[in-house]
Amino acid sequence: MLMKLIDKQYVETPFYGIDKMTEYLCREGHHVNHKRVRRLMRQMGLEAVYPHRKRGLSISDKQHKIYPYLLDDVVVTHADQVWSADITYIRMYRGWLYLMAIMDWFSRYVLSWEISVTLESEFCVTALKRALSFGRPQIFNTDQGSQFTSDDFTKVLLAAEIQISMDGKGRVFDNIFVERLWRTVKVEEVYLHDYQTVAEARYDLGRYFDLYNNRRLHQALDYRTPAEVYGVAVGPPVALRAPSVPTAVTTGGESILNSPVLCLDNG
Repeated sequence: MLMKLIDKQYVETPFYGIDKMTEYLCREGHHVNHKRVRRLMRQMGLEAVYPHRKRGLSISDKQHKIYPYLLDDVVVTHADQVWSADITYIRMYRGWLYLMAIMDWFSRYVLSWEISVTLESEFCVTALKRALSFGRPQIFNTDQGSQFTSDDFTKVLLAAEIQISMDGKGRVFDNIFVERLWRTVKVEEVYLHDYQTVAEARYDLGRYFDLYNNRRLHQALDYRTPAEVYGVAVGPPVALRAPSVPTAVTTGGESILNSPVLCLDNG
């Protein structure tokens, strides 16, 4: 319950640190001390936004190679020029998930996304390979988290001859477009639901990213959709089919799933 309150308030006031967040909870009738609030915020990967290194969900690994930030003087003028990725905390009714998404900077189009119950790099690599099946950027930007600096992740980018860029320390706005995406996803989708299961979260997030990419108008895009700007408005929505969905094999007049799938009705 406290994590839900902290998460929602953080989206509204990301400049709240430990002391202000503790005071907010106390005013809401929850008598907690700053030590507990600090522990919960660290567990969620949240920290007040101000000019110093952000300790988020992505924790760096000193054994991994760190690449320089390449976007200081870059003017983004077309799709597939710059992609970026990030990870955020997604609350459920009990527990939490981690959501990773890959976005095209120019169009704000979400090329791929994936969820996981752990912060291992595998789900990030899965989302990256899926995104690269639809296009290829000139520059790929992330933070310096171990998921993105791992050999498994960077070797996919290097094999595709993509330039790797990583946010610098103390540069909290280097990946601003994805940070704005997280705010939008949480306010318009996550906070309106209490996901009971991982399958329910995957299903609802899939529907939302379909809306976000293909039907939601963006003021920054002159009230066009990301799909229209990216150039894929015609055809199946990429984000809806992005998560791991069982494929069907047709045998005679029947369609047989390769793997079991949980179907959710409106009840």
